[in-house]
Formats: sequence, structure tokens, C-alpha cells
Amino acid sequence: MLEREVKLSFPTPDAARTTVRAAGASLSRPRRLQDDALYDTPDTLLRQQGCVIRVRTERWDDGHTPDTTILTLKGPVQPGQMKTREEHETRVENGEALIRVFDALGLRPWFRYQKYREECAAADLTITIDETPVGTFVELEGAEEAILAMTRALGRSPADFIRDSYYRLFLARREQFGLSGPDMLFPPDRPQPC
Repeated sequence: MLEREVKLSFPTPDAARTTVRAAGASLSRPRRLQDDALYDTPDTLLRQQGCVIRVRTERWDDGHTPDTTILTLKGPVQPGQMKTREEHETRVENGEALIRVFDALGLRPWFRYQKYREECAAADLTITIDETPVGTFVELEGAEEAILAMTRALGRSPADFIRDSYYRLFLARREQFGLSGPDMLFPPDRPQPC
């Protein structure tokens, strides 16, 4: 499957929600914590090829929904104004077993990042509002025409597109947000965003 997406920066989660809903998108999945880990071989073979293996754990605050683990393989990013790459994703029944398999295969986590995500939908488009330790981003994923139309509805233009991964955004912004360490995690001593 081909994934096509862009990110847009917003000053706050509330500003992002208000703008996205005013553009006609409706909530499709409620807010939850996503804890992502990127895996690679010790010799960084996957990164050298521009590929990513990600294990995502989704945690819900409702006390009723069990954690969900999702395994994703992403291919190299293709040239263009939008971030386009091959993506394969599947839900995993037992996340701990998957990590044991990765360990036996020599795959190790090299970067962890967290975000609170809620999803909205509009014609042929998934819109996510991501609250991260390095800022708030709206991610538009879908057909190129739908991304461009929603970009205009949000009062933005292709000049505002961010194609960087959360890893690159973390490297660029961590000092600005007072973060240290190798991973983009919410500090335990700071209140997490609502």
C-alpha cells in the first residue's frame, strides 16, 4: 500500500482541533497515547536503505479498551512535495512475543517517541491531531487532491508542508522544548497535554 502524507504545525492542540473541525472533518477515533519504537539491525541496515520497522502500542485512558500493538514496515520516501512511501501494517495479538522475536532476529530499538493522537475523517482523507513533546501537528494522509483541498480548508498552503519524520522533528526541536536524552518522550515530571 502507498502512504501519502504531510504534517502541518499548529500552536496548540485546541487550535488544531478547532481548525480541523471548522474545515468539516469529524472525529473518527478518540484521543489515545501512542508509544512508538523504531527497530533496526546493529549495523543500521534498514536506515541505510531508508526503511523503517515500527512497533506501536496504543494506550487508552478509558479503563476498558485493552492496549493495541501494531507492526508497520515503511519503505524509502519517494521524491515529491508530499511524503510518499510504501507501507505495510498489521495488528499484533501479542506485543511482548513480537519483541522477543525481534530480539532473536537481532533487531533492536533505536528511537522511541510518544504522542497523543486523535483521528478525524473527511472525504478520502485521514486527519490526525498529534500532541507531541516537541509541538502539535496535524497530519493529513490520503489522496493528493484530498490533501491539497484540506490544506486550503485549513488556511494553509503546500509551503507549510512538513515532510520530516518525528525523529527529525525531535532532533530539530528538542532544545527548544527543553528535552534531553535519545528519545522523544513526555517527561515524567511535567503534566502531559490534555
